Amino acid sequence: MAAPTAARHLVNFITGNANKLSEVKAILEPAIQVESQALDLLEIQGTLEEVTRDKCRRAADLIQGPVLVEDTCLCFNALNGLPGPYIKWFLHDIGHAGLNNLLAAYEDKSAKAVCTFGYSPGPGHEPILFQGITDGKIVPARGPSNFGWDPIFEYGGKTYAEMDKSEKNLISHRYRALAKLQEWFAKEMAS
Repeated sequence: MAAPTAARHLVNFITGNANKLSEVKAILEPAIQVESQALDLLEIQGTLEEVTRDKCRRAADLIQGPVLVEDTCLCFNALNGLPGPYIKWFLHDIGHAGLNNLLAAYEDKSAKAVCTFGYSPGPGHEPILFQGITDGKIVPARGPSNFGWDPIFEYGGKTYAEMDKSEKNLISHRYRALAKLQEWFAKEMAS
């Protein structure tokens, strides 16, 4: 049996969410070794990019090393991008049915799932952002409800929750952002 390929890079992915960690590891490893640390980081209000940059700077200062942070948003086109980066709190307070109710008065049920990763090699470095977007639509909840808003976001006729993990990991907003991160790391290694 061949020896496993050594990881080229190590990042400390700042998350306490086991589902996110599992997806990130499945997409990045073995090329990029992913360690996880759960930090309770203050989240500023602002655009998704501002929120991600700020989280990345704070995490790099606390870890004193390379960090990877993520911010995910769900943007309803009929609501000019809301709930956006505040989806976690909307979901917590009104649930899947409430999110659907936000669009009840609108014909347009289209939405964008947006994932932004911020990478920093350590304190004092400006974070580099990698963003992935998947266009879909908001539907009544279908599938297991064990991962955020997956049951209400439909792409290609299935909700994220109805897809198996490997299927979702090939098309998701998170995958698209991580593909850009991998490409950036590959270029860094080549130079």
